[in-house]
Amino acid sequence: MRKRSHRSRAAGAVAAAAVLAVAGCDAAGDSASGARDPGARAARPSASAAPVWDRGPDSIAAVGDSVTRGFDACAVLSDCPEVSWATGSDAAVDSLAVRLLGVTGAAQRSWNYAVTGARMADLTGQITQAVLRKPQLVTVMAGANDACRATTGAMTSVADFRAQFQEAMDTLRQALPKTQVYVASVPNLKRLWSQGRGNPLGKQIWKLGICPSMLGDADALDPSAVERRDTVQKRVEAYNEVLAQVCAKDRRCRFDHNAVFDYRFGTEQLSHWDWFHPSRNGQARLAEIAYRTVTAKSP
Repeated sequence: MRKRSHRSRAAGAVAAAAVLAVAGCDAAGDSASGARDPGARAARPSASAAPVWDRGPDSIAAVGDSVTRGFDACAVLSDCPEVSWATGSDAAVDSLAVRLLGVTGAAQRSWNYAVTGARMADLTGQITQAVLRKPQLVTVMAGANDACRATTGAMTSVADFRAQFQEAMDTLRQALPKTQVYVASVPNLKRLWSQGRGNPLGKQIWKLGICPSMLGDADALDPSAVERRDTVQKRVEAYNEVLAQVCAKDRRCRFDHNAVFDYRFGTEQLSHWDWFHPSRNGQARLAEIAYRTVTAKSP
């Protein structure tokens, strides 16, 4: 999400609402099941072959939007990367980087290239910066700002979203063939509306321009308002299908299987400055989801 001057692109998605991102992908066309290609198995005994997915990567780079920057989690209208679910140092969050690398390792070998207000079209540029660090794991959380637009007509099309995500993955793969990728699903924006609309202050803040496609006229329940919110929700669901499909083609990529989208967050997981971005508690929930996905024995 962006700062007030860029609210039209604002949208992370509530920490509580969601959370996530995965690690690397391999050559396009590979199965997401993690199975090696038969020729590789024949060439090297399975006992000595390294696993396709390393559950303990030694360095992490994060890309995405305001959620990964910890926007509005510490102070109003400010990034707070120390509470980022992906690379933060805050003990209350216990970020993915700290869980995997330890406090010292996270400080030395994790980098946050996410940008508040970013959309999927911005991901390739972030990846281009991240690959210079040669991280063993890249976390991706992006897409909420593509749906959070001034109108439903201004949302990123599903076709463009797919092409932009594929371009970012191709850019990563060309530079770092073996880097893993964790991809988090886009948060449930309709649940965000339903949870936050009960707070009078939150609704007033939303009127300033936070995710108008979903949160505009928060109390309106007429057919037009219902259709508008349903249109946004269907677009988010379509984005998540794209993330899953593109990731599935790369055996070093793990999607969270909609764990962030499905997370039943409440107001405790929302920033009480904007009732939209994740609070510290929400960031911690996102870190938990990411850690479970990255360290699972199978995708």
